[in-house]
Amino acid sequence: MNIVILDSFAANPGDLSWQPLSAIGELTVYDFTRPDELLERAKNADILITNKVLIKAEHLQLLPRVRYIGILATGYNNVDIEAARQRGIIVTNIPAYSTDSVAQLVFAHLLNVTNHVDHYAHESRAGVWSKQQGFCYWNTPLLELTGKAIGIVGLGNIGLRVANIAHTFGMDVFASTRKSSKELPSFIQKTTFQGLLTTSDVLTLHCPLTDNTYHLMNADTLSLMKHGAILINTGRGPLVNDQDVANALKSGQLTAYCADVLSEEPPSMDNPLLHCHNAYITPHVAWATFEARSRLVDIAIDNVRSFIEGHPQHVVNAI
Repeated sequence: MNIVILDSFAANPGDLSWQPLSAIGELTVYDFTRPDELLERAKNADILITNKVLIKAEHLQLLPRVRYIGILATGYNNVDIEAARQRGIIVTNIPAYSTDSVAQLVFAHLLNVTNHVDHYAHESRAGVWSKQQGFCYWNTPLLELTGKAIGIVGLGNIGLRVANIAHTFGMDVFASTRKSSKELPSFIQKTTFQGLLTTSDVLTLHCPLTDNTYHLMNADTLSLMKHGAILINTGRGPLVNDQDVANALKSGQLTAYCADVLSEEPPSMDNPLLHCHNAYITPHVAWATFEARSRLVDIAIDNVRSFIEGHPQHVVNAI
């Protein structure tokens, strides 16, 4: 049984162990795999494990040994799921491993915008506070979250965790979701997407990327938001139109854009959001806490073991 991990580095840069997979089969681990390296590295694999390497139908036609593809993520748009199904290849993902970590970063971003922690830490190090006549110093607006309206687009595991944290902060929680009101905690008020746009002081995106949600936030939808609102995106980069969000930041329609994802990753330096002082961009790290990555590796190994034992779990393309 040959097991090949195509791009291990993001999930496991060396602080975790793939050793249990070595007990299952002959294991080969690559930190990164370029498109032109894929076929050569995967040609003898029975089991392929990938995070973001694209595996298309034309690749699968040239990889007749592959029986299983394990994705080191929740999203699986980098693998041609239908082509795999037609060839009898099981594809699995790893759901819900990073829920707490992603929700944590949502509020790290939000608190940075409302309290400007990084800004004031820099000011203190630069001696600005030391030069003040009074005992305290601030030069930005400081906002309290209690009583502010947060709108959540999508109430999956992460969206629901964000809702609970927001409620603890005393925020008024609204959501656009396919769940019925009866399924929701009493503190979440269900509304339409347009309702979220017009009422939210903070709007946070936790919906999947589909044809219907591609560029969900664009010039038209941004214009419907409360003037000066905060937009957060820890979902998928293409949920927003980068240029339209940059324009909204420059006009003041948005106070801030907080994102852990961009349309192109890593981004080109001409991405307009990288040049907006009120765009706070982190480099796709919400999922990358040690705890979340540990869960990811454990589940990935368990997925392989379950497949070999004949009862695959977390299958995204039922054969």
